[in-house]
Amino acid sequence: MTTLNPAAPAARGSDRLARFWRGRAEDAPWVRPAFLGLLAATGLLYLWNLSASGYANSFYSAAVQAGGESWKAFFFGSLDAANAITVDKPPAALWPMALSVRLFGLGSWQILVPEVLMGVASVGVLYAAVRRRFGAGAGLIAGLVLALTPVAALMFRFNNPDALLALLMTVAAYGVLRALEGGPGAVKWLMGAGVAFGFAFLAKTLQAFLILPPLALVYAVCAPGGLGHRIRDLALAGLALLVSAGWWVALVELWPASSRPYVGGSQNNSFLELTFGYNGLGRINGNETGSVGGGGGPGGGAGGGRWGETGIGRMFNDAVGGQISWLLPAALLLLVAGLVVTRRAPRTDTARSAFLVWGGALLITLAVFSFMAGIFHEYYTIALAPYVAALVGMGASVLWEERTRFAASAALAVTAAVTAWWAWTLLGRTPDWLPWLRWTVLVAGAVAALGLLVSGRVDRRLGLAAAGLGLAAGLAGPFAYTLTTVDTGHQGSIVTAGPSGGRGPGGFGGRMPEGGQGGQMPGGFDGQGQGQGQRQGQGQGRMPGGTPPQGMPQGMPQGGFQGSRGERPGLGGGGGGGMGGLLNGANVGAEAKAALLKDAGSYTWVAATVGAQNAASYQLATEKPVMAIGGFNGSDPSPTLAQFKQYVAEGKVHYFIGSGEGNGGGPGGPGGNSEISTWVAATFEKTTVGSATFYDLTKEK
Repeated sequence: MTTLNPAAPAARGSDRLARFWRGRAEDAPWVRPAFLGLLAATGLLYLWNLSASGYANSFYSAAVQAGGESWKAFFFGSLDAANAITVDKPPAALWPMALSVRLFGLGSWQILVPEVLMGVASVGVLYAAVRRRFGAGAGLIAGLVLALTPVAALMFRFNNPDALLALLMTVAAYGVLRALEGGPGAVKWLMGAGVAFGFAFLAKTLQAFLILPPLALVYAVCAPGGLGHRIRDLALAGLALLVSAGWWVALVELWPASSRPYVGGSQNNSFLELTFGYNGLGRINGNETGSVGGGGGPGGGAGGGRWGETGIGRMFNDAVGGQISWLLPAALLLLVAGLVVTRRAPRTDTARSAFLVWGGALLITLAVFSFMAGIFHEYYTIALAPYVAALVGMGASVLWEERTRFAASAALAVTAAVTAWWAWTLLGRTPDWLPWLRWTVLVAGAVAALGLLVSGRVDRRLGLAAAGLGLAAGLAGPFAYTLTTVDTGHQGSIVTAGPSGGRGPGGFGGRMPEGGQGGQMPGGFDGQGQGQGQRQGQGQGRMPGGTPPQGMPQGMPQGGFQGSRGERPGLGGGGGGGMGGLLNGANVGAEAKAALLKDAGSYTWVAATVGAQNAASYQLATEKPVMAIGGFNGSDPSPTLAQFKQYVAEGKVHYFIGSGEGNGGGPGGPGGNSEISTWVAATFEKTTVGSATFYDLTKEK
């Protein structure tokens, strides 16, 4: 007779848990617990105070809300569940958030937790990619550097597409590195990288392909096997990329335009036009038809434009430096050191290939970001964070192994010293914020550099202590910036990490000042209260004479560039938002919400208004479709006046929410569509609802 043992399943479960905690048998006992601790710490750090950002960028949150209600809106990335117009990106970055909202309902955590999980996953994938060739210590350093990069901590808690893009670029690099190891499964890993590139394209179009050339070149040159074999593998990976990105593009282009939403950001209702124009070459040369400030061509003089000075120093300037550049000098130095150490390795050496993969990705992205003349925001630099982190982990590991050679120990010492000096420089840009930290980092870095210089000829424990001190000194500045970032809510279209005094121009539109009050802006811009319909805490960044802050488009409305406020979490910026409602949307009072909800079921759209941020604010407040006339910038030709008249005649739109103080936009909104605004004002009765101007489209004058 067989005797059942009830304790057996529990014992097996305990064994599995023990194996999970122990990790690989060949690893040191500390490796798996350290890795799991890194993931847990990253998750807790990014979850801290998460709801302070409310709906973060209400533009994307409105699309998430729409996708949570309508599968058609989910597929196309529509701004509203009635499918008037899409966001100005493909929808892949919206899909995880929309699924979360479908499962758990609409709310700040439901929207932002998927972004946090992407951050944790990025750290995990980067660790796995680095540790395979350089060991667990290098992987942990790389993961830690990524987790504590200020712009990463910002964007992995925010709902812009950049979080998914950063994750997929890390996955793509990992796939290429696995393929470079050779073996029967190599082509599958390379095809997996192609799939990652394809879905990255569906997150942020052509930016996903920035690192494709160097990665393909490294594989073509360094992969095992004959040249024909390598070219075949690349062709299969290209096919995987084409299928994973092209299925959605083909469906959108073949879908009858009359039964799908207008493609936001395009001027001809074409996703291909959006891809190669506004979101493509326009970002490089500045010819962005329909862009803020009028679009249509690059602005400014040599080396500069509407989006700030371009050039090799852009990633280190006052606006961008504190976001990403803390360890960028170290990454560049360690890239050179790694290539020097591996210079005599065979063609297929995986260590050198890793330096070429991550280094190539860093250099090409760095070059494009530095010299692009089109729209550029500081938070774009999250794309650099995995590459910087990988190079720091790999380079430090390689030089440590070679530290008995004076050249290697000297390179480690120089890297530590330069990193500390650069942190001292960055912290000097916010002299009143943690002034003690600046000098502590400099002194600690100098001591670490001295210890590393002699580490090859002294006791190993002293060398480890010097290396640990150097790492702590290098991470102290970004860690402090990251703590400030996660402790502060961020809302609007343009957000920056770090303390308020250290943010660049982008911070004016999207960072909630400490205490909910308008703060002092860089360069002497004062946060001042606005007029009627605006709430306390909305800063106004203006230079004398109405000139916009450096790096922002000329032609900005005289109302200035308003910051976020600490009220009504989730409804974007304050009344009017930045740049005439373009950046932060409108406040939605109780009276306006009640008016929109009255008889809401009788209308396809409870309201229409110029600009997507304004529409998003009203839609998130009511959870009912609101038509965004003109899309994000208010400059898309959708709907036309004739189409809008037809919607009104068919009784599909209840209210038109007019432009003006408290609602955003000028006579025709931020980018045009004045014909609709003029016709509405001349035809329908106007009433003031709270601080907003409503036109009842069922009541003609």
